[in-house]
Amino acid sequence: MEKTKTTWFQKIERMHPYQTLMYLGMFGSGLIFLFLTVAFLATETGNLEGIGFKMPKSFIISTLVILISGYTVSKMLLHFKEESLNKLKNSLLSTFLLGILFTLLQFWGWRELGMMGIDFRGLPSGSFLYVLSGIHIFHLIGAMVFGLIMLIRYSRTEKDDIQHLILLTNPYERMRISLFTTYWHFMDLIWLLLFLIFVLTF
Repeated sequence: MEKTKTTWFQKIERMHPYQTLMYLGMFGSGLIFLFLTVAFLATETGNLEGIGFKMPKSFIISTLVILISGYTVSKMLLHFKEESLNKLKNSLLSTFLLGILFTLLQFWGWRELGMMGIDFRGLPSGSFLYVLSGIHIFHLIGAMVFGLIMLIRYSRTEKDDIQHLILLTNPYERMRISLFTTYWHFMDLIWLLLFLIFVLTF
């Protein structure tokens, strides 16, 4: 018998509802960032140079932080396959703490922008720096809340051998980790693209 080729629509139909929602959410978020970035590039960004704009050091450091978080989150599925709950929890905790550090650095970056005289009352291009980075933080915090819920669950499960075994053999848990990892990498990519645009524009 010849194998029938699975169509794109059939693949979507076979997805778990959570997967469908996440991918649709990522698509919608991507469109938001795309439209805002186009609007940002359409403003007179060169005017910021005239007021002594320099890329905030906090933005540069936060970029390194989110790159490291991309590495720690990528270890989660590996530790799940190894059935090592302790390593899985530690990777998730590291990712969560790096997410907090990234967020704090972003807020400090806004403070640096304010010290340069760049705020919502000034040039439109300056306002977009806040808007784009702010929307990114909002999306990342959503992932961090989900990660915190997982972290609390792992800490409780770790104390119960039976629940420990059930969790590490549960395909649904594997899917949750996969979705979290995918979304986190998506947020990493969004920030890297935004940061690259900021650097190339100014």
